[in-house]
Amino acid sequence: MSDFRLKPQGFLDVILTAPASEMRSLLSNHLTDDAIWDVAYPVERLSGKAHVQEAFFEPLRTAFSNVRRRNEIFIGGPNRRAPGGHWVASVAHYVGNFENPLFGVLPSHHLAFLRSGEFYRIEPDGRISEAKIILDLIDLMRQANRMPLPGMLGTEMMFPGPATHDGVLPVDQEDGERTLDLCEAMLADLKAFDPNTFTSKGQTGENGYWHDDMLWYGPGGIGSNYRWSGFEKDHRASFLTAFPDRVGGDHYCRIGDGNYAAVSGWPSMTMTHKGDYLGVPATGKSLTLRVMDFYRCAGGKIMENWVLLDYLDLFRQMGRDLIAEQG
Repeated sequence: MSDFRLKPQGFLDVILTAPASEMRSLLSNHLTDDAIWDVAYPVERLSGKAHVQEAFFEPLRTAFSNVRRRNEIFIGGPNRRAPGGHWVASVAHYVGNFENPLFGVLPSHHLAFLRSGEFYRIEPDGRISEAKIILDLIDLMRQANRMPLPGMLGTEMMFPGPATHDGVLPVDQEDGERTLDLCEAMLADLKAFDPNTFTSKGQTGENGYWHDDMLWYGPGGIGSNYRWSGFEKDHRASFLTAFPDRVGGDHYCRIGDGNYAAVSGWPSMTMTHKGDYLGVPATGKSLTLRVMDFYRCAGGKIMENWVLLDYLDLFRQMGRDLIAEQG
């Protein structure tokens, strides 16, 4: 298989800027007839090319004037998990002046960077047959001064690209399997934790998975943090207090590419809401969470981690409609 990453990247880069009259042709050339796109709440499942055009791409083109796609990470590889096949994964921003509502989020009439995590299954002919997409609409609300949640636990910031500036189509693809091995080992040991310290086996220290200077970039509602101590303080402690029985790792896709790896579950986590979280008192409800993680590794350590979570869907399950509550 030639570099299967190139055709989907080219399509995603032009579909938003092409003349409206060319959209149907582009979709026919790059999506299978029965393509399924699962998009974070409130969009949910889209079936077929026409539905994808009408319910995903056209709303983006309408909401953001002169919208552009800006890839921060774009990688691909063979999927270790069922259903197998070759997949590409991306961290991207949709950039433009936010002039019209998008999926219920009211506009700011100013520049906005809508972050997105995306996974695409690529058929041998290069067409996309399946997609999973998490748009961070909570962070878009924050940018429009309509934040429905308390202040971030960590730092509010736009997702940066990798510190090494090589996350788009990495050249040393043969290292991807080793990178993914490291991330899978970390995830296996991350499941169990000390309820008093929130630490897990092997995560830090000389032989740990994470570099001392790790950076963790979290979604709207959580924010970003630095080093393991910041990660525990600004995310992990509050999350595990609220959802102490959480079980993760139910992934449909795990790929490695050079120094990068990406994993995702739809949903990935199951858990019970046993403690207060981001202003919501414990409900005792059983919940699920859709998750995307993107990693950059170097020297046998995880250096950076970009995380997309479908928090609109999570809070819907807890009885909160955050779109209706936006300021």
